[in-house]
Amino acid sequence: MKTVLLHDNYGINEEGHFTVCGYDTVKLAKEYGTPLYLLDADKVRKMAGIYTECAKKYFKNAKILFASKALSFKKIYKLAESAGLCADTVSPGEIYTALEAGFDPKKIYFHGNNKTYEEIEYALSNGIGYFVADNEVEIENIEAACVKLSKKADVILRVTPGIDPHTHEKIATGKVDSKFGVAIETGQAMEFVRRTLSKKNITLCGIHCHVGSQSFDPQPFLDAADIMMKFIYDVKKECGYTLEILNLGGGFGVRYLPEQTNLDIEYMLKEISARIKANCEKYGIDEPEVCFEPGRSIVAAAGVTLYTVGNVKTITGYKSYISIDGGMADNPRYALYKAPYYCLIADKADKDMDFRADVAGRCCESGDLIQENVFIQKPDIGDVLAVCVTGAYNYSMSSNYNRLCKPALVMLSKDKVEIGVKRETFEDLVRNDE
Repeated sequence: MKTVLLHDNYGINEEGHFTVCGYDTVKLAKEYGTPLYLLDADKVRKMAGIYTECAKKYFKNAKILFASKALSFKKIYKLAESAGLCADTVSPGEIYTALEAGFDPKKIYFHGNNKTYEEIEYALSNGIGYFVADNEVEIENIEAACVKLSKKADVILRVTPGIDPHTHEKIATGKVDSKFGVAIETGQAMEFVRRTLSKKNITLCGIHCHVGSQSFDPQPFLDAADIMMKFIYDVKKECGYTLEILNLGGGFGVRYLPEQTNLDIEYMLKEISARIKANCEKYGIDEPEVCFEPGRSIVAAAGVTLYTVGNVKTITGYKSYISIDGGMADNPRYALYKAPYYCLIADKADKDMDFRADVAGRCCESGDLIQENVFIQKPDIGDVLAVCVTGAYNYSMSSNYNRLCKPALVMLSKDKVEIGVKRETFEDLVRNDE
């Protein structure tokens, strides 16, 4: 079988080498070393543009939030803001990074199911736009911090609509028994609203849900829209209060494997818009501002990780291993939940993928694998192995396990190549040691 170019920013040049954003990945590996994260900034801008244009086209008022947990470093916030995106953050560290990049704090939304009082104070002091509150304890802490700092807070409540999108159990977040938010079905969400409305220093702006990740089907979002719009109507009827923001979260699917298709973003947003408008007409309520958090689907395909092949080991009668100079420290997702990735030998991208092997990392763990039982070009020692679609949840989930230094991240665009994050050094590893 031949190499499949999963996305339009991938290619094969005249030398038979794999390219990203038109750049030869073999040459990039030699220049910057491996392991190496690549991020196609032009692809990020393109994906952000598709979302923002569709939002303008199909919604009365809509915002696209970049989900920081997918990828967080200073230059990604500069890129996101220039592309017209807001920022969804889940920690003060992500807020700090965004602010250091010059991101407008009013465009920052602060998520998280267990924000500490100190974190709430930090966010308030820095003038963030919205708290996405997970529970009643958090509402009490926001109110207390507001009183202490003489501030007001705009809040969106996270509720669970009770939807299982049939994705992996560890990335399904909208079920009734999820650790996130407060359930509508049990009546607790309405009490959550009433408790919030009783606070003098909090303005309740809207509601939020997130049903899960990697969905190519609009149906979970349509179901969520039905339930959330009904809840907006119920709040108006029971509390006499209008919720002006509906945040439907993220979860839009990304093509990781040849057998998958690329998501039709315009179709998804058009269908969601039609369902929201239908609910507005059904319940006689105004169309809310609609927010989406498509972090993964904005950056995933923009990323590729490069490794150097250290050895190829064949156990006669069993299997072969391709050992690389990275692994679960820079991409833990396969070890955590068998996340699928497409691998190829960048030096031989034009050759047949007829060698069956496991791609093994260098960590001292038998479970340190990038993929198992894949067909790939037969490598030679020193070849560059590329793992595609790694722009989301690779750099952001990386660690120093086995005291490994985190890789550099290089940003590519048509007119320049620049360092987004420097490669860590041994000095970085011991910087905070006493």
